[in-house]
Amino acid sequence: MRYPLLLLILVIMASTASCVPLKDITYLQENENATDSIVSLQQQQPPYRVQVGDILSIRLKALDQQLVEFFNPSGEEGVSLNEGFYYDGFAIDTHGNIRVPELGEINVLGRTTEEIREIIEQRLLADYIKDEADLFVTVKLPGIRYTLVGEIGSSGTQNVLAEKVTILEAIANAGGVPITGDLTDVLIIRQYPGGQRVHHIDLTQIDVMQSPYYYIQPNDIITVNPLPQKAIGIGTTGLQAFTTILGLVTTLASVILLATR
Repeated sequence: MRYPLLLLILVIMASTASCVPLKDITYLQENENATDSIVSLQQQQPPYRVQVGDILSIRLKALDQQLVEFFNPSGEEGVSLNEGFYYDGFAIDTHGNIRVPELGEINVLGRTTEEIREIIEQRLLADYIKDEADLFVTVKLPGIRYTLVGEIGSSGTQNVLAEKVTILEAIANAGGVPITGDLTDVLIIRQYPGGQRVHHIDLTQIDVMQSPYYYIQPNDIITVNPLPQKAIGIGTTGLQAFTTILGLVTTLASVILLATR
């Protein structure tokens, strides 16, 4: 009798140890001693500085519409918004320049959209438009383009037409992280002028909202790795683990009984 009892105890212990703990799959957990969390969000994020490969949307308004026609897209029917930006936007080449009709090449690498707006505005006012009141320039990135890979609902590249996107919003747009995904160590591969850097954040802690990487940037690659429970194939819940291990132990017990007869 002692052998079946010992096997049962081992099954229970193994299934309990192998299932995914609740704390590893719960977003934004508060401090255990807190009754209400107040998190101060870092709303003033450093402005994004454009990089090689980015596409800029430049729009002009002026009294002389013929002067600004070459900046503004024609709005052809059957062309989506993203396709319009791709064909009519101003791409930053490998030298960090954009080619603008009449103005020629302008180096914009490492500048913010506000700084680029000021450069274009000054060039136009100096050479083409004499009255500052007649000119209105806007420079924007055509949304935030990012890529999600790994243990995620729907991996791939997405583009969100917004000024700011949090990592939680980015993950939600991809269908969220399944129970087999590791929320405690999400990787953000971010582009910098000197190359790529990898940043780690823990989405199970509410303090992540204060992280400088809580808001994603264009060209970010977000990676969610699987939990060890998926890698070893035991199961993500206690019931799954119990069923799997029970089957293995039953098979092993049968082999032992047959061998000892």
